[in-house]
Amino acid sequence: MCKTKQHVSKGKALPGRFVWPWVIILGGSIHAVNPQVSIADDLRRDATVRAVEEAMPCVVNIRTEIMVERRDFYYDLLWDFFGPYYRQRPSESTYSLGSGVIVHESGYVLTNAHVINRASRIQVVLHDGSVYEAEMVAGIAASDVAVLKISPIAPAMRFRAIQFAEDDDLLLGESVLALGNPFGLGSSVSRGILSSKNRRPPTEDQPLDVDHWLQTDAAINPGNSGGPLVNLEGRLMGLNVAVYKEAQGIGFAIPIKQVNEALTEMLSVERITGLWFGAKVDASVHPPRLLEVHPESPAYQAGLRKKDQLLALDGQTLDGIFDWIKGVANVPPDQELSLRVQRGDEEFTQSLKLPPEETFFNADLIQGLIGIRLQPVTPQLARHVGLDRIQGLLVADIVPEGPAYSSGIRPGCVLIECQDQPVEDILSLARQIHGMKRGSEIQLTVLVQRRFGRLATFGRATASLRLP
Repeated sequence: MCKTKQHVSKGKALPGRFVWPWVIILGGSIHAVNPQVSIADDLRRDATVRAVEEAMPCVVNIRTEIMVERRDFYYDLLWDFFGPYYRQRPSESTYSLGSGVIVHESGYVLTNAHVINRASRIQVVLHDGSVYEAEMVAGIAASDVAVLKISPIAPAMRFRAIQFAEDDDLLLGESVLALGNPFGLGSSVSRGILSSKNRRPPTEDQPLDVDHWLQTDAAINPGNSGGPLVNLEGRLMGLNVAVYKEAQGIGFAIPIKQVNEALTEMLSVERITGLWFGAKVDASVHPPRLLEVHPESPAYQAGLRKKDQLLALDGQTLDGIFDWIKGVANVPPDQELSLRVQRGDEEFTQSLKLPPEETFFNADLIQGLIGIRLQPVTPQLARHVGLDRIQGLLVADIVPEGPAYSSGIRPGCVLIECQDQPVEDILSLARQIHGMKRGSEIQLTVLVQRRFGRLATFGRATASLRLP
């Protein structure tokens, strides 16, 4: 920053940045002519302006379209009487606005999960006004973090991506900037301080809320959700998420540490591709590092172990988790991949194949773990057993003396919930049970058929068993 006052010194250089004026002697008087001030010495371009210049090109506005069915008496009447044939149930579109931030040059965008909830169409508007279609890659409602992927016009297009701050690089009272799209007005910035860090550690299986978020007095308004909270280096330190309506100057952002934890959880090979890798990749480390490796997984069989760093995939350098996901996103099942790995001071190359998840997470795995043979409920099967709608998984058989046998579950029951979570299919249930700790208790909710003469009904019942 240049000085605002110039002091004369006898032949000595002044400390700091200083520009000597030209001196002209006219008629015995001295006139100082100031040279043009350079951009580097411009007093107006302070740390805040430089941080905005660094981060703002990475900020996007998000427009979502949600299809909502119109309901009234006449449409309901037609549907009730001609439902299978009346397929013109009208709908109308509603639009919502939010913000996001580009986190990878190939077009991955970070935002809040609630911004794109139930969206049938997603568009992102870049800082330069260009508009692109986008699709949801993954999201976790509990952490309110989601990842989108911009659909570029050309595959080789590259976007300006923001840099992440370190997980715990937070200074109470430091200046912060909230960037986003408040009220759909376009890109804007507000300044404040970091008023509070998260007040208590997250509790297992509990959604994150105010107690886990960063607090700032930078103005955060509707439409700012999903936009970045940055420090004066222009680095991402949180995602704007909410404002406390009953107060002034109290806004909240999801800390970058929790964002990285959410990315680690949802950007798994299994979630993105449906292929089985069997290792958890740390999103906060560059190059990506393995946090866990399941001993029965393809990753373990390929020789990968915990704390290994993934340097390159098929010759392409991996700088972070988005490079890793981009590399495996379109890999065919069982194609041989070349993975460059660093373990300690050693570097080596391993071959890796990723089979479909169903080869491991299937009905046989569930039967081996809890002693229940399950099968999908088809429309024909639902009519046969008397279900009024397709839901859950049918219990086809029980292994004698298995973990589920003493729970009271019997063939003919329909499993609809596991650990209070709806049971959708065999794959997700197998994944859920396999991920539980051995010896833990499993709560199951089933529909039990009851017959009264020719009338058959289903009632809910709960059962508990312990995972061996």
